[in-house]
This record gives sequence, C-alpha cells and structure tokens, in this order.
Amino acid sequence: MQHAVRSYLKALEAGDSDKAGALFTPDGWVQSPFLGRLPVRSFVRKVADSSSGAHLTVHDVLVSAEGNLRAVAYYEYDWSLKDGSRVSFDCADVFNFDPESGHIASIVLVYDTHPVRGVVETKYP
Repeated sequence: MQHAVRSYLKALEAGDSDKAGALFTPDGWVQSPFLGRLPVRSFVRKVADSSSGAHLTVHDVLVSAEGNLRAVAYYEYDWSLKDGSRVSFDCADVFNFDPESGHIASIVLVYDTHPVRGVVETKYP
C-alpha cells in the first residue's frame, strides 16, 4: 500500500493522469473539497491544467492498524498555479484499497480549505 500511495503522489506531482489512473480500480475516484468526486484521471488532469508546477513533501504514509485496506498520506502540497499565484498547505489523504485487486479504489482529500480558498477556488479551468 505504501508503494502505491507514494507512486500516486509522484504521478499527481508530475500531473500524469495515466500513471495515476493505472494505480486505481477501473471505477476509482478522488473526493476533493473543491472539485467534488471525480474519476481519478479527470481529477489529476483538472489539477494539472490549473498548475504551473507542484512539489509534494511527504511527511508520512500511515497504514491502518485496524486491519482495513487503508492508508493515509500526510504531506505538504506546495502548488504554483498558472496565473502565478502560489499556495502551500498540509494534506492528509485517505486511500482506500480494493481487497480483490489491491489497487486504489478511492482517495478522500482532507485539508483545511480556509487558508487556500481565496487563491484556489476559482482557478480550475
């Protein structure tokens, strides 16, 4: 699970929707505070289309101690948008895995939107 989480974060950082999508089940999705629930490839493309670059600093990847096929990535997202604005914030993304395939089934993004709302909310194409 940790390898899949780190691979997804690298694909997100690179804006590579195909690499990200390959880690998911066919109907895999991402739930974002700003974008709602989207298929993973659509989510990564939408973020990449708004970006001029991003750097993710992973603090930790935590695997469920309760026996669930779940992991949480705690990281800092340093994001440069196409309009030249920048924002940096901490995220704790919850990754849910499919028990049959071992692929990522979904991710729920968890972060405080207040500090980034004014910079980000109207920047998606």
